[in-house]
Amino acid sequence: MNEKRVALVTGSTSGIGMAIAKQLSEDGFTIAFHSKSSVEVGQALAQDHPAASYTQADLADQNQVRHLISDVLLHHGRLDVLVNNAGINTIIPHGSLKEASAEIWRKLYEVNVIAPWTLIAEAEGTLRESSSHDRPSCILNISSHAGIRPKGASIPYAASKAALNHMTRLLALSLAPQIRINAIAPGLVETPMTENWTAARELWKERSPMGRGAQPAEIAQLASMLIANNYLTGEIVISDGGLNLT
Repeated sequence: MNEKRVALVTGSTSGIGMAIAKQLSEDGFTIAFHSKSSVEVGQALAQDHPAASYTQADLADQNQVRHLISDVLLHHGRLDVLVNNAGINTIIPHGSLKEASAEIWRKLYEVNVIAPWTLIAEAEGTLRESSSHDRPSCILNISSHAGIRPKGASIPYAASKAALNHMTRLLALSLAPQIRINAIAPGLVETPMTENWTAARELWKERSPMGRGAQPAEIAQLASMLIANNYLTGEIVISDGGLNLT
């Protein structure tokens, strides 16, 4: 079995996920990269990082979700850290109730809530095996400030992140002390997904104490801290430059 600690980061070929994966590699982890598409990028990242792997999986498909964990274990023989970063979003005005169809609700919940749940359930056994009294295994969920405040690109999206936050707290109780689980709730982060979010950028510039959105590396630094701390569990850490204070 590989003795070097292994971290799986979902959605790690761009944005926050890539930044977290690169940071954890610098921290000494072997990285299991993942994406739904971007296969060539994922394979290149795996080649650029020592002993890393890459797995393609569509997290809207439960069979592929389960395969992701089994493939990581096939490659590495262990798993110490699971970062549930991959998620999807839909922009719908909060007042347009009929536009937020049942199909959209199901699609968002499938990827943002059910997939992380299945990944955690499938990984629980190997996370317990790699855990020790001095260094518990760790799960980190990437949520959103929209799951805490009545904000966000759409109500179904915000509600899915609220569900992920509450799941984090519930699992912190049931998985302790062998497995810790926390979440980061970012606000605006400068990624390819948000490059056209001009209204959000103006909001953060005008109202947040820090006057800007976060860089992916700043979220990755916070992720590194939460993973390195062997005591913290059940916390939802808002990282929105202080916008929630206004």
